[in-house]
Amino acid sequence: MYIAMNRFKVAPEQAKAFEDVWATRQSYLAEVPGFVEFHMLRGADCGDHVLYASHTVWSDRDAFDAWTHSEAFRLSHQRANTSGPRLTLGHPVFEGYEVFQHIAA
Repeated sequence: MYIAMNRFKVAPEQAKAFEDVWATRQSYLAEVPGFVEFHMLRGADCGDHVLYASHTVWSDRDAFDAWTHSEAFRLSHQRANTSGPRLTLGHPVFEGYEVFQHIAA
């Protein structure tokens, strides 16, 4: 398995708008071979920003890489950076992880 994460710092006054964008977007993930699951996480309110992280699980790194070069990826990100107030403080920070141990219930 491979886990791809993006961390976001969101201005507190933009938190609801940020969540609304994610809740209403078409992700196209279910159509992509190797996709397992997706989670959008809300973290701590740090005063000047709220932490968020997208967490996507893939069958392997190759499936994730194929997604990033797909039409589905382009379509799911077409609303990013559209006109209107900027919702994040800076760019998201990407982190990718190869799973070497998995324990399930």
